[in-house]
Formats: sequence, structure tokens, C-alpha cells
Amino acid sequence: MSKYEILLFDVDDTLLDFDLAENAALSRLFEQEKIATTPTMIARYKEINESMWRAFERGEVTKNALHNTRFSIALKEFELEVDGEYFEAIFQKYLQEAHHYVEGAYELIAQLADNYHLYVVSNGKTITQNKRLVDADLAKYFKGIFISEQTGYQKPMPAFFDYVFDRIDGLNKEKTLIIGDSLTSDVKGGILAGIDTCWFNIHNIENTSDILPNYEIKKLHELYGVLEK
Repeated sequence: MSKYEILLFDVDDTLLDFDLAENAALSRLFEQEKIATTPTMIARYKEINESMWRAFERGEVTKNALHNTRFSIALKEFELEVDGEYFEAIFQKYLQEAHHYVEGAYELIAQLADNYHLYVVSNGKTITQNKRLVDADLAKYFKGIFISEQTGYQKPMPAFFDYVFDRIDGLNKEKTLIIGDSLTSDVKGGILAGIDTCWFNIHNIENTSDILPNYEIKKLHELYGVLEK
């Protein structure tokens, strides 16, 4: 019998493949705006976006600043002046329409829902993440979906988890596990919140940080082994 009863799942690159979704949304955005892109331009946008997300997790930038300036900041380096807020709105529209599964995600969630209380914990836009989960036919398996925009806090902030825990009846931290791909968001957040953590190392990277998860898996089906311990 598993020691866990409550499982908290991240969304992007844990259940849904964000790289595929992002690439599809970016392609449609730039095609619509008639902007010829290069691999260098896309790579630079992603670097700036990643840097801003890490700053957001540390509480150094707001969600609005992240979303409404990342395109204008990145494209300015290529001598393109764009309305960052407008580009963000179009990007989110296309992102909402992308819900590619991480391998094995649907089967895993469908099976676990019979024996565990499942919840989503995600840093993102509420409308975007909710639509993607509904379209992927995953939302029905979760007892609650908690998105940073909705909570007013973001992972790894303890306040985000306090918000979540206050809304889960009968929560026992010792029987709660968070599963996610981000060391700095999911794993660090879980550690700060006092719950066990499972790092889904989907990109098979070396952990050179001091953030140490309780478990590490590289394929979603390996979670069954964690839960059976």
C-alpha cells in the first residue's frame, strides 16, 4: 500500500509537452505577424523567457511584466519594435489550442485517479492551463486545479502551497507528494512546503544544484514504482 494519498502534478513538461505547444504557438504567431524568424531568434526568445520565469519564481518580476514584455524585449535585440502585450495575447490564444501529451501522461492520470486524490499545481495563466487540460481530457480526473495566476502566488513560494493546502480537505503533508519537472519550482516548492518531492527529469539533465528531491524519474511510468515503495 502506498504511503501517499494526495498527488500534486505540475502541467508543463510533466503532463503536457510544453516544447511542442510553445513551438507551435510561436510559429503561428510569427506567421500571422509576417515576421521571418531564424533559429537564433527563437533560441534567444526562449533564453529570455526562461530567465524571466526564474526571476518570477524568485519574486523579482510580476506575472504581468513577464507576459507583457518578454516578446518586446527579445525582438528588440533583432531591431524589431513590437507591442509586447498584443503579441502575448496572440501567443496565449495559440498556446491554449495546443495540448500535446507527455508520453504516458493520459494513461498514468486515468489509472491513478482510481486510488489517489489528484490535484494540479501550475505556474501559468488560468484560462490557458484550464483550456489545455480540458481539451486534453485530463481535467476530469483532478479534484482541484490550482494555477498561480488564480492563487496570487507562484511556486516555489510557500504561500502558493498554503493556498492549495487550505483548499484540500483532510490534507496530511506526510501523505502528499508533488511531481514536476522543475527543480527550482516544483521540487524546491515542495521542500519549502514540507512535502515529499518527485523530480520528473524529462530532459535527463544533471542536477548540479543543492535542491535534492526525494525521488527522481525520467519516464512517467516510473512513478508507479515510487508510489509502491
